[in-house]
Amino acid sequence: MPYQTRIAFFYVAIGASLWGIIGYFVKELAELGFTPLQIVFLRAASAFLFFLLWIVVQQPSLLKIKVSHLWYFFGTGVMSVSFFNWCYFTTIQTSSIAIAAILLYTAPAFVLIISLFVFKEQLTKQKLCALFVTLLGCTLVSGVFSAQLELSMQSLLIGLGAGLGYSLYSIFGKLAGKKYETLTISYYTFLFAMVVLYPTSHISSSDANVFSTSAILYIMGLGLFPTVLAYWFYTQGLKQLEASKASIVSTIEPVVATIMGLLIYKENVSLIQAAGILLVLGAVLLIQERKPKTMATENTI
Repeated sequence: MPYQTRIAFFYVAIGASLWGIIGYFVKELAELGFTPLQIVFLRAASAFLFFLLWIVVQQPSLLKIKVSHLWYFFGTGVMSVSFFNWCYFTTIQTSSIAIAAILLYTAPAFVLIISLFVFKEQLTKQKLCALFVTLLGCTLVSGVFSAQLELSMQSLLIGLGAGLGYSLYSIFGKLAGKKYETLTISYYTFLFAMVVLYPTSHISSSDANVFSTSAILYIMGLGLFPTVLAYWFYTQGLKQLEASKASIVSTIEPVVATIMGLLIYKENVSLIQAAGILLVLGAVLLIQERKPKTMATENTI
């Protein structure tokens, strides 16, 4: 495997791992009285400010984009970040965290299908195998078999919407990556997300104090680690990697989240969840395998 491709896999894995620690900041901000939508807005707003500062200091010219390309960032910021967060939180409220997690991680399946038509990526046995192992692993990690869970048709459709919205970042991000630098993509993504989320979050009428020392520290942490750095690494890796492969590698996120829950919050991890973690990691390794061109051609479906 070429060095640049290995680095791309590494970047995507870092980005997904940073997404996996988001639960810590969300949990702490929820304790301070913020609602889920308000936390999503605060994440977008703080990330926007971090990216703006980064660009102004490093290279202000990165703010320049063509008006005709605004639809890229409408896609990443509104159709992906804003839409999937709304669907994800709604599914949690109407069903359970386990079901919401499973439906969210149908994203690699959506990316694989869309990439066939948008990027003309090949559908190989290797990808299908990795996708199946990934979905099975995420199902086990979610803990869905540990309780009796019910799912309405409405929750199912909204949950699948979360998976679709989540997948669209890989699609629009890949398209934007052909025209713009990672910082430019990330900046406009969160600008669009912030503008759309502000009126729906009701942050101005929140009972929680946004300007308390604790809130500011958690908001800055939320904006920097599982957002700014996570999206920068993921988008940077996405430039050198097929969207379908990047999406499968990103499923390392629930693994990191589960491990964090175990270490920080002393949450129990069952043998079934441990098996799911191994399956997800195995899928990530499987999708990185580079076969000779003749073998790759034979495995194309």
